[in-house]
Amino acid sequence: MKGVTLLCLLSILALSSATIYYKETFDKSWESRWVQSNTKKSSGEAGAFKLTAGSFYGDKEADKGAQTSQDARFYFYTSKLAKAFNNKGKDLVLQFSVKHAQKIDCGGGYIKLLPSSTDSQSFNGDSPYNIMFGPDICGSTRKIHVIFSYKGKNHLIKKEIPCESDQLTHVYTLIVHPDQTYEVRVDGTKKESGSFFDDWDFLPPRKIKDPNVSKPADWVDEALMDDPSDEKPSDWDDTPKQIPDPEAQKPDDWDDEADGAWEPPMIDNPEYKGEWKAKKITNPEYKGKWVHPEIDNPSFVEDEDIYAYDNGFVGFDLWQVKSGTIFDNILVGDDVEEAEQFMADTFGASREAEKKMFEAQEEDSKKKEDEERKRTESKKDEEEDDGDDDDDDDDEEDEPKRKAKDEL
Repeated sequence: MKGVTLLCLLSILALSSATIYYKETFDKSWESRWVQSNTKKSSGEAGAFKLTAGSFYGDKEADKGAQTSQDARFYFYTSKLAKAFNNKGKDLVLQFSVKHAQKIDCGGGYIKLLPSSTDSQSFNGDSPYNIMFGPDICGSTRKIHVIFSYKGKNHLIKKEIPCESDQLTHVYTLIVHPDQTYEVRVDGTKKESGSFFDDWDFLPPRKIKDPNVSKPADWVDEALMDDPSDEKPSDWDDTPKQIPDPEAQKPDDWDDEADGAWEPPMIDNPEYKGEWKAKKITNPEYKGKWVHPEIDNPSFVEDEDIYAYDNGFVGFDLWQVKSGTIFDNILVGDDVEEAEQFMADTFGASREAEKKMFEAQEEDSKKKEDEERKRTESKKDEEEDDGDDDDDDDDEEDEPKRKAKDEL
């Protein structure tokens, strides 16, 4: 019993030490927390978010989110964290849901974690950010971006992580650990993980090839050599590559005077052995493959804090050709279990009902399309039948005229 009590106390302590820096479920007051940048407004290229759950959902109120509402527009929005923080020495969890209800063909669906110095009024695609994370779809490109800023440069992950491309809601989770490892999850399932040093080029290589060393001029790296005792047979070249086709026959209508002397077509000679090459033997001078020696890179400097950022805002910097994407349930925190619970309470509670409603709408839409197709085909058949009747009437009207003409 004491063991159970201790376990409960430890669990409570772990939860109490977890910090949620930002949580957004998009209710009626969402606009009080979000600022739309002035960027692109004067040119009419700025798109606006609207609050909606879309045409299919699990819960009409709980599933409302920020939806891109205008085609071919830029969306620049920021929201200040409840508390600015630096994630040094602790886990960082960035999680949000995306629903491409419009069957997106080209557009971003990613979120950015921004520094405290962000100017919300002028926020744009060139504004500095700490992390950019989420799905990006355009044509055949369907991937999850995981981009970290380091010393003024944005570094793209070297791995290709596929994203979801259907019309249903999906949850994207990025977990960054203090040991500079990471994990990417979709709907709670791990899709990728690894090390900052393996999957990004933040730092120059630890080792470089020694610039003062080069391959010796007399180094032999050919394992095999021509056998000096092997000689080309004297009759090797007597066999031609092609020969006249022995089965070809001179056409019966061939005229030597008009067509010239007949010659059979040429075919590949089955006896031809190709170009002669000496046999290979082991090279006694072979020293193995030469490996360029390496030295420590003088430009390499260890950095154990690449993962750590001063964070103050979350933001959306998007371009969408076809609007309709709904963003919801954003969380920034330092506890993975807290994020998992938040996903279960939101996405988990609505997932099956949303899918059921979507499939019912798709079935209804397909049924209506089939009915419309049948009506169109039926109308076409009727028009063709009317045309045939008109032709018959014309024939009947013309028949007396033909008889009268024949009598004359």
